[in-house]
Amino acid sequence: MQTRRIGRSGLYVTPLILGGNVFGWTADREASFAVLDAFIDAGYNAVDTAEQYSKWVPGHAGGESEAVIGAWLKSRRARDRIVLATKVGGQLPGDNSDLSASAIVKSVEGSLARLQTDYIDLYQSHTDDTATPLDETLEAHDRLIRAGKVRAIGASHLSPDRLLQALAVSERDGLARYECLQPQFNLVKRSEYEGPLQQAVLLGGLGVITYSSLAKGFLSGKYRTAEDCARSAWDKWLKTYLDERGTRILRALEEVADQQGASMAEIALAWVIAQPGVTAAIVAANTVGELSELLGAGRVSLNESQLAVLSAASAVAGDAREQS
Repeated sequence: MQTRRIGRSGLYVTPLILGGNVFGWTADREASFAVLDAFIDAGYNAVDTAEQYSKWVPGHAGGESEAVIGAWLKSRRARDRIVLATKVGGQLPGDNSDLSASAIVKSVEGSLARLQTDYIDLYQSHTDDTATPLDETLEAHDRLIRAGKVRAIGASHLSPDRLLQALAVSERDGLARYECLQPQFNLVKRSEYEGPLQQAVLLGGLGVITYSSLAKGFLSGKYRTAEDCARSAWDKWLKTYLDERGTRILRALEEVADQQGASMAEIALAWVIAQPGVTAAIVAANTVGELSELLGAGRVSLNESQLAVLSAASAVAGDAREQS
């Protein structure tokens, strides 16, 4: 399968990346192993997780997802077959994102132990930490790269201004730079990435791996009523998409899916992958059955007319960016 380079790094990933947020949460160890096996067997090569997954679950402390992935890597002897990405720093409401040098050094050792590996391919700052100088954070990341514990670094939840500032600090001080950004981006939620952030990414030559690429599963077409949404752990988010615009997007997905002989989820992912600057889309699945409805996305090629239909359906009135 064709791979794409992450920024200017030496990392190359397939257009779908498996998200590990469900591992050890809504997917137990056995189900997680099965999904990981199926994803790699289908020709894909990258897995993304975070030290905080799944801290939001009562009784969990974080690190559950990394531990499951680490056990799978050891069981399958699969470390050389995947690009492994994880994240450092807080994400949850009320958590302080600590990207100080001491926190990064402590966190990377914990992640390496749980993942049962000597190195992390892509180590990402999860949420911006404005209390810590950017040069301190980037120097800590740079030391990890020079020590061989990390191959490249990235970030998530950075504003365009903060991203450009970070790139400028790396250039000024000769430090490793963020090679990748991880924003929320899908047919429902376009404005976080499109516009200034996309322009900054393209200007800096960064890779982009998108999270929530299916809008919590809404774009699969499985959630069309409040009752449907109630069956999901993402219930409160899904319900917000059940408006006229959401319905319009689903109709457009159905139309293009019929033309392509693909699932609605595959079409929604193919649209994301085709957007300027996007390297890959993160997907998550609790079962092999759920995963099977996504795997074709990396091979779907949407024509200009189909891309235009989907972009127009997801446009927000008065925002020209949403139609691009």
